[in-house]
Amino acid sequence: MSQRRYELSDFEWSVIAPLLPNKPRGVARVHDRRVLNGIYWRLRTGSPWADIPERYGPYTTCYNRFVRWGKLGVWDRLFDAVSKAYAGKVQMVDSSSIRVHQHGGNAKKGVRTTPALPLGTTLEAAAWGARVAG
Repeated sequence: MSQRRYELSDFEWSVIAPLLPNKPRGVARVHDRRVLNGIYWRLRTGSPWADIPERYGPYTTCYNRFVRWGKLGVWDRLFDAVSKAYAGKVQMVDSSSIRVHQHGGNAKKGVRTTPALPLGTTLEAAAWGARVAG
């Protein structure tokens, strides 16, 4: 498998491979490295699970392993091992270095918005048939 932008290096795979759960069931498993590369591709691109390229295997397999390994704590062990292997020189991406989508950055904090009224309606009492004293 040739090295691509979103794929694990041979060094990373050598650190990760021994830590993966390996309980063979009835059906032969899709190779873990392919599935991990698919999961990382999805996480790095932000695409939906169904858009994972076919070269990484079925997207349902990627999703199911991602969820299952999250419940088992596999991801914590993998990230700890890779971080130790790189001697703590792993770079992380957080919200301070990522731009907000163009439609997500215009709301003010703490401001409550009221729902839009149907066309032609007002909040005046007379418009709702209420008796107005006066």
